[in-house]
Amino acid sequence: MSDEAAKIGLVSISDRASKGVYQDEGLPALREWLGRAVVNPLEFEERLIPDEQPVIEATLRELADTTGCHLILTTGGTGPAKRDVTPEATLAVADKVMPGFGEQMRQISLRFVPTAILSRQVAVIRAGALIINLPGQPKSIRETLEGLKGPDGAQVVPGIFAAVPYCIDLIGGPYLETRDDVCKAFRPKSAIRAAK
Repeated sequence: MSDEAAKIGLVSISDRASKGVYQDEGLPALREWLGRAVVNPLEFEERLIPDEQPVIEATLRELADTTGCHLILTTGGTGPAKRDVTPEATLAVADKVMPGFGEQMRQISLRFVPTAILSRQVAVIRAGALIINLPGQPKSIRETLEGLKGPDGAQVVPGIFAAVPYCIDLIGGPYLETRDDVCKAFRPKSAIRAAK
């Protein structure tokens, strides 16, 4: 069991929730899922901000560069509406783009709704942080991270989080371990550490 702590930035992007018009559901959903899925001790840095590109960019830079987050998950602001600018802000702070994450998220969502093709989630690397845009609804967040399982519990469609620990290894972050019953992390055999 890994005792390496991971610092994770959680960013909920919503004009109305950030003004207190309604209760934010994104941050609690992310916190709950990560708490179930990841074995490591977790330290969360949470932000609730409006759909303003300069604010989103500044928040992502702060979490990656100053706070030292290894993983930053955003929720909200990824649709085609005028106020949806999360992908633009994420790409603006990127050192590298990781298109496979967005492709897989849309594949998962297409199992449920044809409008999944309107989703514009992206993932990027900035310094030592992996930044991933997730959908806004708690159910969609869970499905995207965890993937889809059949009635027998077998994985039907892999969730994106299965690839996150190895990606974080490759960019110099902590060795993340997951609970297989929630989301089994995949690493090449050469990258798997022996249990302590």
